[in-house]
Parts: sequence; structure tokens; C-alpha cells
Amino acid sequence: MKRTHFTGPRLTAAAALAGAVSCLALASTTLASTTHSGTTRSGKDAPRPVVVGGHRVEVPVRGGTATVDTTSLRVTARTGQGTVELSAPAATAPGKPGSVTTSPGTARWSYPDTGLDVTARAGDNGRLELSVTAAEKVTGTATEKVTGKATGKATGKAAGETARTLSWPVTGTDRRATAVQLPRGEGLSLPVADRFWNSSRADLVDTDMAMESDLSMPLWGYTLGDRQGVSYLVPSDIGTSLRVTSDAGKLRTAATHRFSRADGTTRYTVAFSLTDGSPVAAARDYRAWLGEHGQLKSLREKIRETPATGKLLGAFHAYLWGDARKADFMGRLRGLGVDRMWLGYDADDRPMDAAATAAAKRAGYLVGPYDSFANGQDPATSDAPTSTWPGTVYPDFCVRDADGKPVPGFHDRGCYLSSEAFEKAEPRHHYLADRTREMTKAGADSYFLDVDAAGELFRDHSAAHPMTKGRDRANRLARMKRLSDRGLVLGSESAGAWANRDLAFDHGSGTPVAGGLWMAQRDKETWGGYAPADAPGAFFKPAELPADVAKAMYDPVYRVPLYETALHDSVVNTERWELSYDKLPRQKTDRALLGMLYNTPLNFVLTGDSLEQHGRELATLQRYFAPLHKAAGTEPLTDFRALTADRTVQRTVFGDGTLTVTANFGSTSHKGLPGGCVDARLRDDTAPRRLCPATVNGTAG
Repeated sequence: MKRTHFTGPRLTAAAALAGAVSCLALASTTLASTTHSGTTRSGKDAPRPVVVGGHRVEVPVRGGTATVDTTSLRVTARTGQGTVELSAPAATAPGKPGSVTTSPGTARWSYPDTGLDVTARAGDNGRLELSVTAAEKVTGTATEKVTGKATGKATGKAAGETARTLSWPVTGTDRRATAVQLPRGEGLSLPVADRFWNSSRADLVDTDMAMESDLSMPLWGYTLGDRQGVSYLVPSDIGTSLRVTSDAGKLRTAATHRFSRADGTTRYTVAFSLTDGSPVAAARDYRAWLGEHGQLKSLREKIRETPATGKLLGAFHAYLWGDARKADFMGRLRGLGVDRMWLGYDADDRPMDAAATAAAKRAGYLVGPYDSFANGQDPATSDAPTSTWPGTVYPDFCVRDADGKPVPGFHDRGCYLSSEAFEKAEPRHHYLADRTREMTKAGADSYFLDVDAAGELFRDHSAAHPMTKGRDRANRLARMKRLSDRGLVLGSESAGAWANRDLAFDHGSGTPVAGGLWMAQRDKETWGGYAPADAPGAFFKPAELPADVAKAMYDPVYRVPLYETALHDSVVNTERWELSYDKLPRQKTDRALLGMLYNTPLNFVLTGDSLEQHGRELATLQRYFAPLHKAAGTEPLTDFRALTADRTVQRTVFGDGTLTVTANFGSTSHKGLPGGCVDARLRDDTAPRRLCPATVNGTAG
């Protein structure tokens, strides 16, 4: 690989913003610029007219007619099955509405008291799209005037700024609501009356989830009865949070948006769709939205641009430790019959050398380092190579809060570094290009960039490099694109869907993390610490999750493939890297079944000793998975359904029948498929391919 500075044409953050990069927040701006001259921008027939009657605005949608009550922002829809409530009245009163004006397919009105302007339109694909914009001037007093110092990065309030919030839509209030879908990691579908999820044990109710970071996609959905539902998409995810509450023993949700000029969050858009009630319907709707706005890039296209990306198909993922980073280890792994792997190594003083890298590539494997551009520490005392930077990057590049203090870095070490500071410095100093060149000098053809796609975005109050969260996202997209344009097969942590165009894989969005996981990981005695260096207990020591955490994360009756429905043929998705397949013995069977059902790789951590202990198991699982993923890894997930009332038997279909997978998570046989087993059938198979993981891993699952 030729290793030079990024001296060719580079995608700058400004270009990323101006060019509508893969940031869903920008999609709402695209919507706003749509003309209403009688046809849509795609050349479709003129939109059906909206109808205004007093305080009611009726908008035609696919499957019926939506009605917005301008006095309260309550939204209902008339369908062939009756009237459904899409949103109860706003939890924060918007004020007295002004008169409504219309143009083809669009209605507009304002709330002068709160300075909010609303546009309702018949959107693409039969959606109702409601956009709320904060006006610069407010005639009333129903807002909070911030006169003191900011409370910190969580709010980003600036002195003298008028802070306005809108808690809406308020959802799950229709009496027919039976389940709510949330994109926590891969995805959950929760019965609204489930006692566990309505209790504090599940660590869900009365929590606020930031749309841009705590959810893998900016959406949620509800199932209403048997064959009806509703999808909610939020293009303006930055500045928006979703709160789950328990009301009379049923799960309700409400989104809250904070309008701020300083944060760049003055526009808030929600797109409503009537659906068929499928638990993955909201993700299907989101996939369509991404495609309509040029925000979806296929894995096939990524393979055409970087052929090495094709080696992800059929590959399991593993981080290597100790003697596993040597050339002879690659021969041992290949000798077990493992023909595809993504192999990563931590950033320390013993990276894979050129001989080991070449051996891995000869074996058919991708290989690359772990890196992070997010943290900085004093070079004199830094405990992590990835946090050590030249010159005065630390502390000059530290993100500053509203009081001018550096924002503490990961585990309160050093500080988080400003992507804006790097973008300003990169054309002259090449800090990031030099880091990448050094990290790949042994010939790596892949790269894992931690944090960048995970969605923890910052408002930087530094006078030298001020930055909004939107700008932070654009900067990250720009530098990820530079890495992928360099020919590296790029991955990141728990990737938000907004990063799909520039990533080939991610580690983490397959895991629906419950808060109790972090508490479990802090118990070093039971979970393991960072010693010994060649096989840290945190990664290698088998552990048992607390029962409630295990139920919240891995009970298959609550799991649904939302992420795969939207992005299976775009990003190869795995679980978090510290949750290797062998880390949680009690969940091995369910995790293996979920991986095969969703056509997603398992991940491992490996040493020479662990390969001796678990290598045959890994090889058996990979040999089963490889032909399925090679055939269907570039296909969309086109169907998901539960085949039994208790949801223990589930089926997926990829493409137009390229692959069909049926998994039985139960303990009894279903139509010949034993409990704890999975059947997969490729299009031309004459009989299903069966895997029963417990017979491979030697556990009862």
C-alpha cells in the first residue's frame, strides 16, 4: 500500500456540509427546499391537496388521511380500519395558533407566543411530514430566557439565548397499541403491557435517549392491533431525545426537541407513516427515506470501489492478543478451515508486524489496527498510544465546555479532542494522515476508528475552534471518508445509521445495551480487568450477566432486526468488541442463533491458547456462516416474522429469496426444527442447512 500524506483532493468539513453528506439531519433541509409547482422533485403527479377546516388540517397519506389539530398538535388518521391516534396533544403547549395558509400539498401556521412556525405536508412515499422551526423573535413569554452561564455540554445553553423546547409527538396513546419498536442497538419490539419492561428492572422507563447517540437510528414505531402500525422518523435527530414512560402499565413514548440557534437545532422534523404493523416496519420506512435522499450506499458499491471489502463476506471478526499477532498463528487459523476473518489488534507497543500482516492477507483475511482520534492526554503521562499526539495537540485541541474548561476524556483521562480543531489543522500539519500512515505501515488493509460513528457529538465553546454538534458530525464524516477513499476497509464503533455511506462494518450496533451492562463491567473481580496484557480478563474471562440485564439484552422474544432491515446490505454489523462470543457462556446459543438469523458475523478475541481451546468451535460456526453470508451479505433483509405466538420461532428472508433462515429459540421442536437450532436455505438448496450451536460449543445454551 502506498503511504503518503493526504495531498490530493480532500473532502473538507465545509464540503461535507454543503454537499449533503450522509447526515440524516441534513435530509430535512433537502425537504425544506422542495418546490411545490405541481410535481414532486422525482417527477411524480402533483400532491393531493390539504384541506383546512377551522383548527383542523387534513393531509392525505398512504393508507388514509391524517388530521392535525393546530390548537394542540394532536395527530390522528382515518384509515380503512377506523381512526387511530398518531400523537396525543403536545406535552408542552405550543400556544395559540395563527391562521393557516396552504399551497399544493402543504399547510403552514405559526404560534406567535412561542415563536414556532409549522409546516405540514404530504411527503414522499405517503408520509405526513411536520416541520417545526423556531423563529428568531418571540412575541410572547412562554419560553425560557437563559441569562446565566450554561449548565454544561448536556444543554449547550449560551448566555442570552432563548431556549425553547417542544415535547411532541406523544405516542403509544392509541388504545390499540400492542408493541413499541425501539432501535436500541439492533432493535427491540416490546409489548406495551409487558411487566418487565414497565418496571425499573429493565432500565428503560423514565430515561431520555438522545436520538443522535443512544439510538442506532432516529426512529421508533408502534404496532396497533394485528395489521396496523405507525412509524416515526426524525431527520433532525441532533437536539432531539426520546423518553419512554409507563402510563397505567403501558409503555408510552414522547420526543422532545430543543431549539437553539447556537446549537444549530432551530428546525425539527417528524415524518409519520401508517404501516402494516410489522415489528420492522419503521426500519423499512427509514430505509426508504435514506434511499429517497441519497443517504444509502450499498455494500456492493463499496466492494466495487475497494475490492478488499469483499473479504468481509463470510468473515467472523476477532481481536488478537499476545502470540496471536504472529505470522504462524495465521497458518494455525487457516488450518482449521477458517477461510475468512477480520482481524484487528489493539493500539499498544506490540502491533502486528509486516510478516504477520502478509500472512493474514495470504490466508484471505482482512487485518487492521484499532485507533481513535477522540482522546488526548499529556504526552508525558499518557497511558494510551492513541491518546498521545505531537506538539500541543493536547491541550490546544481539547473540546471546551461553556465555562471554557476542557471536557474530560474517556474514563476522565485527558480530554476529548475537537474534530473542528483537527479539520482546521489537517491541511498544514497532517496529524491524522500521519497517524494513519504510521498505523498502517505494516501493510494493513483495514482500519477500526473508534468513537467517530457512535454519535457522541460535542458542542465546542473554544474560541479557537468553535463547533456545533452538526459540525462535529460533518467533520467526522469527512475524515472517515478520507480513510475509506484511501482504500482502507473502514469500521467504527456502534455506528449510527448516518455514517453508513463511509463505513464497511461496525462493532457494536448489534448489541442492545442495557445500562446494567456498564455496572457489570465495573466489577473487575467478576468481569475481569486489563491484566494480563496478553489476555486481559475484561475480554477473555467468562462472565455472567445479571438476570435482568441478560433479559433486556438477549431475550430473543424481544429482539427484532431493525438495523439489518435498514442497513444489512450496506454495513456489516456485529456486537460490541468487548462482548466476544466466549465472554458470555449462558448466551452463546441465543447469540449464535441471532447471528445466523440476522446474517451477521460473530466476534471473538483470540490468543494462541484460546485458539487451542475454542478454535474448532469457531471454525465450525464460521464454516456454517460463510456460504450464507457470501450469498446474502450484499442483499437486503426483506422479511422478518415470528412463526409462533410466543415469538420463540422466527424467520428472516434476504433478497428475493436468496436466503431464508428459521431459528428456534425455544426448548421444543417446531415443524421438525429442534429447539436451540437454526435452519438456513439458499435459493438452490434442496434441503436446509442445520446448525445446533449447543452441540458445537458444548453448552446447554
